[in-house]
Amino acid sequence: MLPTRRRSGLRNIYSVEQAKARIKVISAYNSRMRNLNLAASLALVAAIAAAQSANPRFGKWKLKSDQPAPSSNIMTYEPNGANGMKITIDAVNREGAKSQWFYTTSFDGKDEPVTGNPGTDTGSVTVVNSKINEIIYKKNGKVSQVLTNVLSPDGNTIAVMYMRMDAEGKTSNVTFATYERMK
Repeated sequence: MLPTRRRSGLRNIYSVEQAKARIKVISAYNSRMRNLNLAASLALVAAIAAAQSANPRFGKWKLKSDQPAPSSNIMTYEPNGANGMKITIDAVNREGAKSQWFYTTSFDGKDEPVTGNPGTDTGSVTVVNSKINEIIYKKNGKVSQVLTNVLSPDGNTIAVMYMRMDAEGKTSNVTFATYERMK
């Protein structure tokens, strides 16, 4: 009797052409998967960056005040440009006179023109940290007021400390205000 041949655990042996064709298919598949993974990763990074870059101050804020009506003060923070913000203040004094003033900032500490406020020519905003901004207002090139704007941990209250300066640049008055997010 002739000895029988046992099959080893080896797979079929391909011709050189078949092997090249198989490698080409595998390479194309791997390339598509790399591109898909890269696209998914970039989309995830963009979504995270967009979520983190949204300024928590955006929206309307009303001054918490004991003043009788019609007194009111509403700050509106809205996006401006790629990373900036437009700040608009709508106020009504106790006599009922309305006023509005505004400016924009890129949070870079550079002076930007203020429109509608006779006591201020420019405003600049610097980010101290994620919850605190420092705002400096100037009249005729001299600092007239320094504000420290603090966002509460829950993001629904802003506390502001106002330091007013006299003609010599010395602090002449310090006041505090609380703004609540309008829903």
